[in-house]
Amino acid sequence: MADISHPENRFQIDRVWVFAAILPLVIAVFDWEQAVETVRFAVTALAHTGVFIAFAVLAVGYLKASGSETLLARAFEGRERRMIVMAAMLGGLSPFCSCEVIPFIAALLAVGAPLSAVMAFWLASPLMDPAMFLITAGTLGFDFAVAKTISAVGLGLLGGATVYLFARSPVFVDPLKAQPARSGCCGVSKPFQGHPVWKFWNEAPRREVFGRTILENALFLGKWLLIAYMIEALMLAYIPAETIAGVLGGEGLKPVILGALVGAPAYLNGYAAVPLVDALLAQGMAPGAAMSFVLAGGVSCIPAAVAVWALVKPRVFVAYLGIAMVGSLIAGLIWGVLA
Repeated sequence: MADISHPENRFQIDRVWVFAAILPLVIAVFDWEQAVETVRFAVTALAHTGVFIAFAVLAVGYLKASGSETLLARAFEGRERRMIVMAAMLGGLSPFCSCEVIPFIAALLAVGAPLSAVMAFWLASPLMDPAMFLITAGTLGFDFAVAKTISAVGLGLLGGATVYLFARSPVFVDPLKAQPARSGCCGVSKPFQGHPVWKFWNEAPRREVFGRTILENALFLGKWLLIAYMIEALMLAYIPAETIAGVLGGEGLKPVILGALVGAPAYLNGYAAVPLVDALLAQGMAPGAAMSFVLAGGVSCIPAAVAVWALVKPRVFVAYLGIAMVGSLIAGLIWGVLA
């Protein structure tokens, strides 16, 4: 989940924190009162979601320290159809970042794991994890968080089934790029090996992982949510509600399609997207458009898309984006009716 840098880069200035510090100053130059309100709004919102953030980072720290990511490998055992179901479910629930998933998926593809199961995992993985669920539930409501989780798994199943049914088509035959030998961006050269150790506190190295993971993810969530809440305050202050309602409001297919199309380029980060969607909903965005926004944006955001682009040929990558768009529209339409 966290954007973990190489050890030699740990003392570099984090541009996200710099932006978070500069943004209120820039606003103050033009509107001092709004700058104060923006900071107040962001701090209040962070305090409101603080319990969710705390629980999320503790949960991820425990999962990382115990080595539970090794359970991912079990999704790719057995019959292909079973693999698709398990991969979609684990993809929608796993709390692990792209830098760990890439070498794992590369190894599976290299030894012949079916592309259908890999596609199911790829589509579901960037959309939901325990931390994102808690933050989404705390901001957008428990129902929306559950619906997004179900949609993430459903999107994975849609992708896996599509590849399974059309495995011999020109699109999915010989899907892989030539891969040079490399390790993961977190220094993970042999990912997901061994067995989970649930009582991790008995081992000093695992206790160290626990503490480091909590700190890294707390800082990661804190900086992105701080910026997102400030942007939310600016959106509420400066973007007329009737503008959002006119473009993304209403019923039917149009707002859902526009939500997906806007989500793809506008989606910066899964956690930062939650407050932005909250602001858009407050200004009249249709519920179905909100769902298609977070799904299409999550799958097409840079970290998720790069993971796919790095390993498969362009035609498979285009199929990945196409399946994501179709699945996002279906989920948006269903949620629009239910909500």
